Amino acid sequence: MASRPPVHRGPADDRLARNRWAVMQFTRFAGFALVILGILLVRGIVHLDEGADRYMGYAFIVIGLVDGFVVPQVLARKWRSPPQ
Repeated sequence: MASRPPVHRGPADDRLARNRWAVMQFTRFAGFALVILGILLVRGIVHLDEGADRYMGYAFIVIGLVDGFVVPQVLARKWRSPPQ
């Protein structure tokens, strides 16, 4: 049996898919920006508060890694098209 070609539903679906892709890319970018900021805090290059720099840096690194690797996968799974 041959598989059916995908049904194209129109420009609204294309726009929705493009916006979802942009959100996933933004979460990756924001996550890795947090990782860079965390590294700068841990190394003492950037200062937020005198005693909390190191701990905030480690927290930013962990949150950034989760935001960069896990959140886009969760969004992709949530927004996956149902099988036809």
